[in-house]
Amino acid sequence: MLKDVPARQRVPLPKLTKANYYDTETDWPYMSVSLFKSFMKCEAATMATLNGNGLSDTNETPLLVGNWVHSAVESEAAHEEFKQEAGEKVLTKSGKLRAEFKQADLMIERLRSDAFFNWAWQGEHESIVTGELFGTEWKGKIDCLDVENGRFFDLKTTADPLKMIWSNRHGGRVLWVTAYGYLLQMSIYKHLLEQTYGKHFDAYIIAVSKSNHPSVRTIDLSREEGRFQIEDDYVKSHLPRILAIESGEIPPLMCNHCDWCADHQLGENTVTIDDLEIEANER
Repeated sequence: MLKDVPARQRVPLPKLTKANYYDTETDWPYMSVSLFKSFMKCEAATMATLNGNGLSDTNETPLLVGNWVHSAVESEAAHEEFKQEAGEKVLTKSGKLRAEFKQADLMIERLRSDAFFNWAWQGEHESIVTGELFGTEWKGKIDCLDVENGRFFDLKTTADPLKMIWSNRHGGRVLWVTAYGYLLQMSIYKHLLEQTYGKHFDAYIIAVSKSNHPSVRTIDLSREEGRFQIEDDYVKSHLPRILAIESGEIPPLMCNHCDWCADHQLGENTVTIDDLEIEANER
């Protein structure tokens, strides 16, 4: 039986800043899209991370590349600050910029030369928003927020704007924005913004491709209420279990696919061929 008040609502809500937004300490009182998606991948690994016992990301390059591009289009000051924080992580052993970040510079140049992007990318950058959704507190960070005109933009770097990916959840091949949970993200952000400002907001994803000739596609989500409702229903159906896990009412399950589970599986837990085939098909 779930308690009436989720555990995260019984603790004081800290003031969120750009400095502490990604800290684990703010993940306990606030749900976020990234935390929700992490729970959906592996409950046990996510709880280990929340408790300070998770695995460090062995391949942080994609995140660094994304932040390299994001900081550059935010401001020169933000980009210089990120360069200092990244340090040698973006350099080769000889001290030169790694190939991934040279390619990222091409993406930055492409965005800066795009007339629509320069018109759209106005307003407040990296804007933090909070609110109560589906029975608990959420946090979000908006790449570019235009409150006056009721719209917000999220910048995504992608290998291919037309990429289709198999999704077990959706039972087939879907566009990458759906497979990676970006529709879910934009629906949550839209709710938080409309709750905060008391007005309608339209959502857009600007996708720039990771290539030597980067393309820019703006995905208009202003008429996707049906798809957003599907994402909302998905969150509402799984959130009660996540809150119960966080509060210690039920134990988290291992996904048996991730690195954390590989390190913590018990060899005596025998499985059948059918069990393994089911696991293999769920990967």
